[in-house]
Amino acid sequence: MGFSEVLAQYDTLDMAAYLAAVQPADVERVLAKHSLTPHDYLTLLSPAAEGMLEVMAQKANEISLRHFGRTIQLFTPLYLANYCTNQCVYCGFNTANKISRMQLTAEELTKEAQAIAATGLKHILILTGDAPAKSTVEYIGDCSNILREYFSSISIEVYAMTQDEYAYLIDRGVDGLTIYQETYNKPLYEELHPKGPKRDYGFRLDAPERGCKAGMRTVNVGALLGLESVWQRDAFYTGVHAEYLQRKYPGTNIAISLPRMRPHAGSYQPASIVTDKHLVQLMLAQRIFLPSVGITVSTREPAALRDNLMPLGVTKMSAGVTTAVGGHTADNSSTEQFEISDPRSVEEMCSAIEARGFQPIFKDWEPF
Repeated sequence: MGFSEVLAQYDTLDMAAYLAAVQPADVERVLAKHSLTPHDYLTLLSPAAEGMLEVMAQKANEISLRHFGRTIQLFTPLYLANYCTNQCVYCGFNTANKISRMQLTAEELTKEAQAIAATGLKHILILTGDAPAKSTVEYIGDCSNILREYFSSISIEVYAMTQDEYAYLIDRGVDGLTIYQETYNKPLYEELHPKGPKRDYGFRLDAPERGCKAGMRTVNVGALLGLESVWQRDAFYTGVHAEYLQRKYPGTNIAISLPRMRPHAGSYQPASIVTDKHLVQLMLAQRIFLPSVGITVSTREPAALRDNLMPLGVTKMSAGVTTAVGGHTADNSSTEQFEISDPRSVEEMCSAIEARGFQPIFKDWEPF
């Protein structure tokens, strides 16, 4: 059974009615359990659970310390290119947006790698727009070959690929895959992706599993919070997706990201505003539902909020971030995908993590 079949099991679920029917006693019952079902997870996403965040936070903190200790891994994104063939209405890389387009050469990439490596970071996430004819699998592989000289772990956040293409990149040093479904609401997904290869909902939905099959060490899923009018819907299906992958591929480290929409080139406005309180509730519910899943909070979120989230389940945070191509060594703000909220350097992030009683981790993986 693939994940599409798992999703189909919830076709008859009236989520609004379920959420409205949850009572505080139901939340207490779920919090007393040692192992949660997906419906238990949905209970923790309900309005009734909003009044019990302190209890949820205590449990999430205890679970996180038991599974991950007082550590937070650091990484930074490196944008290889921003060419794109899609018209995703919420994205700054939308091919219809009038922004500067560029792609790093081997020399420019080496310069970026050296600048990032000088900060001490050993984990990196490389990104491109969805332009397979421009940012080819071979180009990404060549970039990984350069980067593996500087970094112990290389993850990709690019367009959806086949299992063979993922295996090709693994052979060239890639060990992690991040790919967001954006929204699990298929009609909405098709509305938000009017043109381009990303319009294929099913191919993208199955991409994380293809990454697991190919041998990725880490696979990270998520939805872009704010696209759905009811934030709990995408939050729920993200958790169910992670649980499915974790259960079916126990040898792969499964992780979740919680990106909220940020300002970008274009006029699209979120369908819903996911408040800070809702983001906290979502993170707590995910940690309690999935005790050993990794949770990433990026610089889309402001510094104060990121600092306060550390004890609640976060295992990975970005630092020294730019969303511009070549942005680590040059001011290329005209090529940015979106505006970040937390511009702190790696050194500043380390100080913030240590101030919360946690240890920043630069490296926890060494390939053979």
